Amino acid sequence: MPQTFPRRALLAAGVGGAAAVAAPAIAQGAPELRWRLACAYPKSLDILFGGAETLARLVAEATDARFQIAVQAPGEPVPGDGVLDAVAARTVEMGYAPATQGVPKDPTFALAAAVPFGLNARGQSAWWLDGGASELFAEIFSRNGLVALPAGNTGAQMGGWFRKEVKAVADLQGLKVRIAGLGAQVLAKLGAVPQATPGPQIYAALEAKTLDAAEWIGPVDDEKLGLQKVAPIYHYPGFWEGGALHHAWFNAEAWASLPKAYQVILRAAAAQVHAEVQARYDARNPKALRRLVAAGAQLRPFPQDVMEAALKAATDVYAEISAKNPDFKRVYEAMRTFRNEEYLWFQVAEYTYDNFMIRARARG
Repeated sequence: MPQTFPRRALLAAGVGGAAAVAAPAIAQGAPELRWRLACAYPKSLDILFGGAETLARLVAEATDARFQIAVQAPGEPVPGDGVLDAVAARTVEMGYAPATQGVPKDPTFALAAAVPFGLNARGQSAWWLDGGASELFAEIFSRNGLVALPAGNTGAQMGGWFRKEVKAVADLQGLKVRIAGLGAQVLAKLGAVPQATPGPQIYAALEAKTLDAAEWIGPVDDEKLGLQKVAPIYHYPGFWEGGALHHAWFNAEAWASLPKAYQVILRAAAAQVHAEVQARYDARNPKALRRLVAAGAQLRPFPQDVMEAALKAATDVYAEISAKNPDFKRVYEAMRTFRNEEYLWFQVAEYTYDNFMIRARARG
């Protein structure tokens, strides 16, 4: 039989030899800490909320429960859309949320999560872990009292649920669409009317026709809302979130006060969560998509002219922001350069292989 190892031993091994040697010191003399983690995602989004719970569990296991993190759902007491502010103010020591929460203060934050026609999930990980993004954002986040670690990605999201099919750019005129962030600015340039409808209210708004369309996440999370009953056209892809990255956030002073061994453990735990969240979406979305189609969802790709118009609108939005915000300009140009290099490689090997396998699957 294969030998098995406790999770704590695996985590210790994963953070490197130095940390493994230091493990006894953690058990004997490291401080006992009780931190609070405010999660932006409700428990119903079990993959994302579960990511926060997994991080807390790994840290407790790796420290013999000397470092415990209490995960708080939205409203307990931090509102879901106020996580970054609460962490910066040290209302809580840490959080789990998308960087887009920082956009009202600085649109550069959006580039750390997902922007229209940005990086896919593979590209996001590569940019953060080996392409210079962590250094670029560390400076910006530090000014705002924050430290961030990548901790999950949904992968490419869906374009959302529409009561009527979008067949041309003209069909977006006056369309009331639930969407946030820079994607909202892009659709507004195409004539849509973005709406900031909270997730729990989407179904009722579509049913009452106060919304014409709504984007949420992707099949495994969208299925929970039952939107195919009131808006059966399921458009794809969600070009505004080609790889939505999520972060574990830390108050900068609280992070600096941690023993180095605890910082190493948090980095290792966030890295494991980062891999697990992506894997769960990749594993569960196909089955959820099949169930949605069986329940009446009608899959429709966005037409080519809509995609082209949206790309042009996004480029215009980025130029407008860059003209006013040097940080955004610098980081966007770095991301764009990295994205173009990634797609050069993907075109040669990844896309060629995937395209062949997709055709082979279609042939049975």
